[in-house]
Amino acid sequence: MAPLAQAVTVSLQDLKNGMVSFDALEQAFGPDSLGILLVKDVPAEFVSLRHHLLSYSSYLGNLPKPTLDQLENEKAKYLTGWSLGKETLKNGQVDTLKGSFYANCAFYVDPLLSCAAPTEQFNTENFPEYLSPNIWPGEATLPGFKPTLEQLCRLIIDVGVLVARACDRYAETQIPGYPAAYLEKVVSTSTTTKARLLHYFPEEPTGADPEPPVGASELANGKGEDEDDWCATHLDHGCLTGLTSAMFVDEAASSPIVTAPRFEADSAQPLLAPLPELASSPDPAAGLYIKSRTGQTVQVKIPRDCIAFQTGEALERITGGKFKAVPHFVRGARAALSGGRIARNTLAVFTQPNLGDEVDMEHHITFGEFARGIVAKNTVA
Repeated sequence: MAPLAQAVTVSLQDLKNGMVSFDALEQAFGPDSLGILLVKDVPAEFVSLRHHLLSYSSYLGNLPKPTLDQLENEKAKYLTGWSLGKETLKNGQVDTLKGSFYANCAFYVDPLLSCAAPTEQFNTENFPEYLSPNIWPGEATLPGFKPTLEQLCRLIIDVGVLVARACDRYAETQIPGYPAAYLEKVVSTSTTTKARLLHYFPEEPTGADPEPPVGASELANGKGEDEDDWCATHLDHGCLTGLTSAMFVDEAASSPIVTAPRFEADSAQPLLAPLPELASSPDPAAGLYIKSRTGQTVQVKIPRDCIAFQTGEALERITGGKFKAVPHFVRGARAALSGGRIARNTLAVFTQPNLGDEVDMEHHITFGEFARGIVAKNTVA
């Protein structure tokens, strides 16, 4: 097994009070860090929202194909709505192991917005990836899905704003000419922030021990850090990525097929009942992996009652390399070890600058210009 690394942890109250030390930020995000920070003591409703939304990930992934097809947006390169098999991995293979649902989080800035507003440089024709409105399953199909996703994303972004404020305090003392409160403004006012709800489908048993993916045996022995053709090692291209811990569901024991809706009792709004969550992954190798600055691959676990924040390329550029983007990948539960049909569900919220905000102040490169190139590399032509 790859070694388990302990991420730097801070409390929400310390973030609110401006009490997170520069040493802690350097250990979390600096050149020798893992590029991840855990925030504990988050609002109490987080635990329930997480459980509900990650249950919706299984409900969504198991909708009939014709229904899911209606949630696709090919023109936007699948960066709104549902997608499956549209992303390319490092080795050029198409990723069919996970489905995802993208939602613009412009509602954080204005509840009436479904996406960013077009600019003189970027419009719905030349950049639909970021300027296409959200596509939601109907309330009759997944009752409660849209408000649950929006509530959880708002909570995560609220905490992300505080993490950004702490980063600004550091950057203002360490980076000559750094604009005051720049990252906090970026995170709090962005209409291009995106949420990605992920559903790693259960691996189908083959009746025999499956052939390990390229690099898997080396990974299990803590070796082969460069053998990543079997998974999508990548950098996020935003500023701070808010992450929930993964939820593991045995879809054989708890069916996620929506027939007659099973509503949560005593809910203020119609919500599908949350699915039972396994206490832990039956495959200990399933989860989030980070390539450390020393080149070692390590596993990082996120507690269920914490929110993790990872660094992205935009943050690295904004801070002139003081904070580094983190190379990472995820692996699902293998059927040979799980003894069931184990799905892995999680949520990532990519806080990103507005399209016209600069991420490279020296060369005056905007986030829109930067993101366009990244998107082109990551999707199937």
